Amino acid sequence: MSERVETLNKARERMIEDRDAFAKVLAAPFDRDKAERARNRFIEIQTLIDAIDRAIAGDKG
Repeated sequence: MSERVETLNKARERMIEDRDAFAKVLAAPFDRDKAERARNRFIEIQTLIDAIDRAIAGDKG
């Protein structure tokens, strides 16, 4: 595996950890402010994870 793919995989893992933290907020008892912020950040991070996945696939192909 190339160094670039390893770096992307590490970045992906870090983003998954961040996303999971926001998922916990979303799963907690409802608080409108916290839920709205968590939802927005969750979507941003998931979009980033998807972009990292595409970069990994492009590097392997």
